[in-house]
Parts: sequence; structure tokens; C-alpha cells
Amino acid sequence: MSAPIFGIELSYWQETVLRSVGILAAVLLPAGTFVYLFLFKMVSFMQSRLGPMEAGPFGSMQLLAEVGKFLQKEDIVPERADRKLFKLAPYLVVATVLLVYLAVPFGPQMTFVTNFDGGIFYVLAVSSISALGVLLAGWASANKYSLIGGLRAAGQLIAYELPMVLAVIGVVIQAGTLNMSGIVSAQANGAIFGFDGLGNPYFFTQIIGFCIFMIAVQAELGQTPFDMPIAESELVTGYITEYSGLRFLLFFIGEFASAGAFAAVAATLFLGGWAVPAAWADLDSAIFNLLGPIIMLTKMMILGGLIFFVRFTFPRFREDQLQKLAWTVLIPISLANILATTILKVAF
Repeated sequence: MSAPIFGIELSYWQETVLRSVGILAAVLLPAGTFVYLFLFKMVSFMQSRLGPMEAGPFGSMQLLAEVGKFLQKEDIVPERADRKLFKLAPYLVVATVLLVYLAVPFGPQMTFVTNFDGGIFYVLAVSSISALGVLLAGWASANKYSLIGGLRAAGQLIAYELPMVLAVIGVVIQAGTLNMSGIVSAQANGAIFGFDGLGNPYFFTQIIGFCIFMIAVQAELGQTPFDMPIAESELVTGYITEYSGLRFLLFFIGEFASAGAFAAVAATLFLGGWAVPAAWADLDSAIFNLLGPIIMLTKMMILGGLIFFVRFTFPRFREDQLQKLAWTVLIPISLANILATTILKVAF
């Protein structure tokens, strides 16, 4: 069994190695870039300071220094904690990110596992697994602050999963497929009022769905203004209070890797993914197995900048405001968007 990647026929084991390396790069590269570009530099610029400058050129090696610091710290397990679940929780959170990337296409032959028909359904399903890791961390820590943080996170994730799914339905109706590569193709080969120079990125026709999806992503990530599960001033970082060393680092990586994963999904659904408009080039060319990841990463950086701009700009919601926004605002609007999309799809 083989498939042409970069114009070369590869055996099954070679494909497997490349896919394993590719998915690790897809997880770690955006996560590291997000940390340096947005956490270290963008927020520093917004607050009129330089940020880290000593480790490497312009502080570019600061992230490696931080990783080295956490790896050297003692891994402490509270005496009354459930040791097995306490240790399992951070790995479950990181594994969720890996599972999401499995179905995201990065080129014509660059879907890491398979180009299956229910791709977006799979992505939405596995992205919710992280709630289990957060609950495990909160409960197994034997800490009241951690437990409250875990319960808040679970309630928040459940509340915002629904508007996220409903926002995606509009894209699925318009594209006519659940296949992630099919959604990319529909946007690349589409046209806006007969003009195909830009394709038909669903950012324009599904702008309401895009806004709802990005708000739900902000909540799923626990980023401000939805950072109730880890509210430092109330819960002392919530469900990760008792974690140190490598396991704290895994939660940290999981947070930024999840931001990259959701940015990749949003770029695929609303910005055309790895593709450019079909009027510009032959998208079946093997060169897009090289250009595709670069195009995708660029779009992910744009969406990541939006996510972190909101994080460092808005104040935190109260818990009642957070739940009210999901159930009384986002869900009704997303249902109206589905209805409008269905009518327009049938009419035109």
C-alpha cells in the first residue's frame, strides 16, 4: 500500500513514520510559535514592554529555557490524591490534541490518518474528550480549589460544545459534506456571485457561524474572558493547582497546542484550509504537499492572533454571565443561522 507524497511512492511503514513525525510537528510547532509570538511578544507589545530578551536573539530561546526549567522540577503528587488518575489527566488532555490533528488535511495527500467521510464529526467528538482530563485533574488532586475548577471547566465545556457544533452545521450544509478535504475543495472550487478569483471561503457566507465558532473556541480553551476554571484570583489556577514539573508542562503545552488545533479546524472550515482558490493553481499538484502546510500555518497564525488578542484584552465573565451567553444568545443565533443557510441552500 502506498500513496504519492511529494511525488514519491512510499511504502506503508514510510508513510507511518512520516505521519507520526508530521503530527508531532503539527502539534508542537504551532504551540511553540503561539507561546513565543503571542504570549511572550504580542502581549508585551500591548503592555508597552519588551518581553523576554536574554535567551537567544530577541528571546527566541526563552521557550526552551522554560521547558528545561519544568523538566528539572520535582514531580510532586499530593498525599491524599488518587495517584493513577492524577498522573493520567495531563496525558489525556494532550492526547486529545493529537486526536484532533489526525483528521485535519494539510495538503492533497497530507491528511495524517485517513480522508474519511465523517471527518468534522470525528473532530468535534474527540475535542470534547479533554473535559474528562480536566475533571480527572480536579477530582484526583484532593484539593477543593482544584475540584471547583474542574467542575467549572466541565460545565463550561458542555455549555459551549453545543454552539460550536451548531456553528459547524452551517458549513456542512453549504459544503454538502462532512469530509474535511471535501470542505476545503468546496471552498477552493467555489465562486462568489460567479467570480471564482477568491474561491468561496465560508468566512464570508458563514460569518455568523465563524463568530460563534471562535467564541466557543475561546471558551473551550478556557481563555479570558472564559477563564473561570483557572481563575487565579479565586481558585489559585484551579484544576492544575497541585501539578508541578513535567505534568504541569503537559497542561501548558496542551493549552497552546489546543489553540493551534482549533485554529487549524477553523482555518479548514472557514478560510479554505491548506488550499488557495482553484483559479490560481492546480491543487492536485504534489507541490501543495509542501506549500499546503505553510499556507495552513499562516492561516492558523492569523486566527491564533485573534484568540490571544481577545485573551489579553477583555475582562473575565462572571459564571452566570458565561452560562447566559451560551444558552440564551449563542445557541438561538446559531439555530437561526442554520435555518437561513438551509433556506438559501434550497433556494439557490
